[in-house]
Amino acid sequence: MGNETSGHKKTKPKAQDFYDRIADVHHLAMKVNGYRSSVAKYLKSLDIEIGPDSLVLDAGSGTGIITLAFHATGFKPKRIVALDLSMKSLKVAREEFSKQKRRAKLTELIQSNVLKMPFGNATFDLVLTCGVLEYTPLDEGLNELSRVLKPGGRLVLVPVKPSIVGSVLELLYNFKLHPAEKVRKAASKYFHILDDYEFPITEPIGWSKMIFLLEKK
Repeated sequence: MGNETSGHKKTKPKAQDFYDRIADVHHLAMKVNGYRSSVAKYLKSLDIEIGPDSLVLDAGSGTGIITLAFHATGFKPKRIVALDLSMKSLKVAREEFSKQKRRAKLTELIQSNVLKMPFGNATFDLVLTCGVLEYTPLDEGLNELSRVLKPGGRLVLVPVKPSIVGSVLELLYNFKLHPAEKVRKAASKYFHILDDYEFPITEPIGWSKMIFLLEKK
């Protein structure tokens, strides 16, 4: 597994400081809620080509729940990069990945801002991102995610959906909800919208998240 890399800013951004403080509790909550299995089940249902030369990015990976969901699908890419601003979250993720040799071998952790990712244009075949664009200007975030994707590459976008639970999370986590129609409009500038998926209401993730499956134009 690659080492975490970091910048040298003197003052942490608010989101970074917040997630550095709550990383352990947040990871436990995500595990208990079954987010990993719900996302893994969705990813398994997709007709996507991921092979030994494929590169996958979890942009804003947090403590690695979505990366772990991807590992659970059985896809075998060349490498999956888990990128996040919070070093503490990456530390928790590293501990999770190290529990299985295959995960550790395939996964590289990088500390960086999702708006200024240290990758060349058209690097990745697949990008996953969950609950991240709520912390960024929507167009700017989608533009950067599009930049690092190869033409025809897929973006699995898992936003917080407007709902009672979403509004509570908005207050607790100090982010900004984006209405689904606004996400569709902004995404259509860079992507073809292949699907918008609602999780079953019986799954806890269904109360607060949905999925957009996007293909880079």
